[in-house]
Amino acid sequence: MVIDLGNGSLGALQKYTGLFDVDAVCLSHLHADHCVDLYSYSVARAYSPAGPQPPIPVYGPAGTAARMALIHGPNGDDLGLTKRFRWETLAPGELAIGPFDVRLAHVNHPVETFAFRFSHGGRSLVYTGDTGETEAVPELAAGADVFLSEAAFLDEPGLPPDIHLTARQAGAYASRAGVGRLVLTHLVPGNSRDDARAEAAARFPGDLDIAVAGQVIVPGTAAAR
Repeated sequence: MVIDLGNGSLGALQKYTGLFDVDAVCLSHLHADHCVDLYSYSVARAYSPAGPQPPIPVYGPAGTAARMALIHGPNGDDLGLTKRFRWETLAPGELAIGPFDVRLAHVNHPVETFAFRFSHGGRSLVYTGDTGETEAVPELAAGADVFLSEAAFLDEPGLPPDIHLTARQAGAYASRAGVGRLVLTHLVPGNSRDDARAEAAARFPGDLDIAVAGQVIVPGTAAAR
């Protein structure tokens, strides 16, 4: 299962799995940096050398199929590329996706956005999506093994409200939720990774990482690899 397919992610994905070995996709929201490569994936599945690939489920906010169709052009998807997927509309609550138990909550962003809690085999990972401050995050993350939190901002005056977290806020949520490991992601270019780590560590004394490409996290180990 792939969570979010922003610009450039489809190429990177093929370093880790076969192009047609993906069984399902979840989209946290419909901003381009989280979903636009789903369109490229629809082209790949439609024009595979082995013929059109069977549809796989895509779980996303309301309007996901229409959003992907409009990427093709102003008249929508006249090639039927969106038929490469089965569209499932997300809602807060619980569902099963393959072997995963999934809990979802709306979070605080300018468009409909979901945070996810994925559980399997006694382990759990929580991903915030993009969000500003909201009590939904620490509630969803309570006791999670891994807490993958956006941390787009550093503490400074004049930050826009209701759009992104600071690293310090991510650390505070991780501490309140009692998570096993905090991983900061969605850092903004130009912001110091060291500063983000320091801000988060000031609020969360546990295991702390900055997300990097190709990272593998094994819950319960001393470090990611």
